[in-house]
Amino acid sequence: MCKRADVQHAALTRVSTKNKPAILLHNSPLLNKLSVNTPFPKWHCQKKRKVDTECRVFKEKWTENYLFTEMNAKPVCLVCNQQVAVFKEFNIRRHYETHHKDKYDHLKGQIRKDEINKLVAGLKKQQSTFTRSRDIADGAVRASYIIANELVQASKPFSDGEFVKTCMLKAAEVVCPEKRPAFANISLTRNTVADRVTELSSDLTGQMKEKIKSFIAFSIAIDESTDVTDIAQLAIFVRGVDETLTITEELLELVPMNDTTTADDIFSALVGALDKVGADWSRAVSLATDGAPSMVGRKAGVATKFRDKVQTANGGQEFWAFHCILHQEALCCKTLQMDHVMSVVVKTVNFIRARGLNHRQFDTFLSDNVIHAGLPYHTDVRWLSRGAALKRFFELRGEIRQFMEKKGRPVKELKCKEWVQDLAFMVDITQHLNTLNTTLQGRNRVVTQYYDSISAFKMKLSLWETQLSNGDTAHFSCLTAVRPEAPDRPDNDLEKYKDNITDLLREFEQRFQVFSELENKFGFFRSPFTVKPSDMPADIQLELIDLQCDSAMKDKFGSVGLDTFYQYLVPGYPKLTAMAAKVLSMFGTTYLCEQVFSVMNNNKTKQRSRLTNKHLNDIVKCAATQDLTPNIDTLVKAKRSQVSGASSSK
Repeated sequence: MCKRADVQHAALTRVSTKNKPAILLHNSPLLNKLSVNTPFPKWHCQKKRKVDTECRVFKEKWTENYLFTEMNAKPVCLVCNQQVAVFKEFNIRRHYETHHKDKYDHLKGQIRKDEINKLVAGLKKQQSTFTRSRDIADGAVRASYIIANELVQASKPFSDGEFVKTCMLKAAEVVCPEKRPAFANISLTRNTVADRVTELSSDLTGQMKEKIKSFIAFSIAIDESTDVTDIAQLAIFVRGVDETLTITEELLELVPMNDTTTADDIFSALVGALDKVGADWSRAVSLATDGAPSMVGRKAGVATKFRDKVQTANGGQEFWAFHCILHQEALCCKTLQMDHVMSVVVKTVNFIRARGLNHRQFDTFLSDNVIHAGLPYHTDVRWLSRGAALKRFFELRGEIRQFMEKKGRPVKELKCKEWVQDLAFMVDITQHLNTLNTTLQGRNRVVTQYYDSISAFKMKLSLWETQLSNGDTAHFSCLTAVRPEAPDRPDNDLEKYKDNITDLLREFEQRFQVFSELENKFGFFRSPFTVKPSDMPADIQLELIDLQCDSAMKDKFGSVGLDTFYQYLVPGYPKLTAMAAKVLSMFGTTYLCEQVFSVMNNNKTKQRSRLTNKHLNDIVKCAATQDLTPNIDTLVKAKRSQVSGASSSK
């Protein structure tokens, strides 16, 4: 409160206006009548409100609604680059409606987002033309982040940063001596690189926390493997879809399992990782695992526990558990009962490759015959190795027979026409399986693409089964090459191969039943314009009819891929997009986990066995990221430049 005693000696002047009350003059009769405790009116005590004290902030929705963005703490129009004084929706809306509404208001959904992206890209390009690096110190810090990230991508140790800096300084002395001090300011000591990698990883984790809040559907893929120090590492990947049906596929965490790896342990680690980033369990759609007993046990497996938790959160809606398609395809291959072929091949290859002298002599023998490639090993855990080993063995069967005879270890099976014919069939069928395996690998694949590949291969098996029954080996080139001519050919020489194909087809039918259960959803997703609305759930039938009669969308379907077409349905078909989001979010394989384990093994080696679990997680997270990118500019702004000269390097 303002009191008379506080302003007794103030030099007051009387200002009389139409709308404001008069200010009392010193020694005024009215002022003398006021007691010491009489408060002044509130209008006299309040300060004028300033715009910068109102804590106004830019809202992201203004970009889509009014084509504005934030630049240097000012709202800027993306169309005409004009600034508005304050972050006030009325002012921004007025500018949009006055200048740009007629031209842009008819753009809706994904088309409007595409136009906004073009405007943003144009503004950034314009900015980059006129802006320079703020100073050398910021450039040095930025360079240290970039180099640290490159070291991680190349699976190089932290200490290699000092070697890189030495090379840069040597090059600068020759190419641009005047720039050498700028390169000397880049801090690349071992500890600095480790800190940079940790900060890059933390930035990715922060982005993931924000991203996962926008997911309307997400799925999880998990797998477990041991590192060089026998610590089990659980890789957790998340694949989420937001309201615009944009897919984000990233490593969530690499969790060390220092004790047992039971279903309870894995489930606890999985729950902890999801809760750490604030995932909404009710939006989980599926879980993909490697099919180990602890993962898929019906009563106490991780998949069962995960399903129960999700259905508790979403009220009992559908949840799917996938056994990795790549693992299942490898298991199907084991049904080929051709051990009498594989045992001989493996034994012979091991004799040649396991001993250094034999290996050198065999390579010399091949070079004398103008053949340069040797024999590869076969490893069960490598999906494609069996086909490669069998094919090379078949191509070199003559040279192998001669070499083994010279060594006094003749392979009598190579002289048996029936055994060579069995070998040829194994080469052909494993090549077909390897082709399928290759199509199932890769990132950012939609689960329906896996289903299409499996369906196509089952149809091929049915075709081969019929052809072999009729004596046709058109799709088995190696078998055709060694098969006897018609007069010397037994009547039922292909019967056993036909039985092998039948067993393989039966195994594929049994192992991929989960896709049959999802046939309706996959059928709609793959061809929304040909599926019958009556065959689909009642809640989407009307929207499906509207879509099938939309000629613009039909043209768009033919010009874009499945993973992007459904983005154009937003927001006109909410129920169809909700179903599409579930399909888009599904993992079909744990291929990403296998990739991460390769990165893990390349970094945590015998020479780097003391690498901590925290640093290993940071390295793998930076190396495996794809849809997210570390925001180095933000990190540079938050970091004071630390200059390191040659004397500080160790």
